[in-house]
Amino acid sequence: MSINNITLAGKKIGPQSPPFIVAEMSGNHNQSLDRALAIIEEAARAGVDAVKLQTYTADTMTLDVDDLDFLIVDSNSLWKGKSLYQLYKEAYTPWEWHKPIFDRCKDLGLICFSTPFDETAVDFLESLDVPAYKIASFENADISLIKKVAITGKPLIISTGMASIAELDETVRTVRELGNDNIILLKTTSTYPASPGNTNILTIPHMKKLFDCQIGLSDHTLGIGVAIASVALGATIIEKHFTLSREDGGVDSAFSIEPKEMKALVIESKRAWQALGKVSYGVTEKERDSMKYRRSLYITQNMKAGEVLTKENVRSIRPGYGLEPKFYEVILGKKVKKDVEKGTPLSWELIY
Repeated sequence: MSINNITLAGKKIGPQSPPFIVAEMSGNHNQSLDRALAIIEEAARAGVDAVKLQTYTADTMTLDVDDLDFLIVDSNSLWKGKSLYQLYKEAYTPWEWHKPIFDRCKDLGLICFSTPFDETAVDFLESLDVPAYKIASFENADISLIKKVAITGKPLIISTGMASIAELDETVRTVRELGNDNIILLKTTSTYPASPGNTNILTIPHMKKLFDCQIGLSDHTLGIGVAIASVALGATIIEKHFTLSREDGGVDSAFSIEPKEMKALVIESKRAWQALGKVSYGVTEKERDSMKYRRSLYITQNMKAGEVLTKENVRSIRPGYGLEPKFYEVILGKKVKKDVEKGTPLSWELIY
């Protein structure tokens, strides 16, 4: 199966390229444009490929009501006690910030795109000529939104949290039926933070085979270990929430990584990708010089012509200029043809 590259703002994403690293700002700007721009600058220093925003308002996400249905009551939630409206009011990125954020990204050589949460957000982002769209896990079954984004013809990066195979099939078919095959699915666990034990990244190669498209990871675990491991399983995109400092607080800060961690992710994910290589056995070209340090059979005592080779005067040692160790039992009991000194590599010409 051959998975095609996808070009996003001139940059290729695919198995033949290093992992495409996305810094998700989400609500970590803490309602400060200056902080949002500082996050972008730190993302650029860390070496990421792109910064992603979220485009919504509290009113496009939910209703401002205090009914129990709209309250977060999960005792394990980072946002317990808030209403959905309160959470989104705190976390949203003001739409008037988008252009200065996009401009700063462009100045720093970063790609910037966003997650729209309703059709008005798509129209707004189209006015900014975004190069791609991200679909969040909680919207991956919103077929009307999927259609709205698919007809733009731009790449769709779709988080798959909570979605069944049937739901993902409907989403992928919807996009492709509209003539858009620029799809990347992201393995996602929609808990915040997610535990490594609940991340199930073995789904990545299965999903790749099932949907015949590129697969990445939207990672809500702490640290970068899970993200690095995903590269070995074929992830071509890694998305991580990013903040200047978790100590600064913010709605998503608890499961976001900081600049030093992001820089490490960029470096180590590329190393993991480089290490994939191909199926290979035997001596590589780079290993050829090391062959001389393998074990081989050597004379370990001075010997006179006609003396018998025994365990006392022949050993398997480094370096590798003598007979291969597999011949050890074959040569025991044979005799040397001439006088030999300790440290002589054993060869067939020396024995009879």
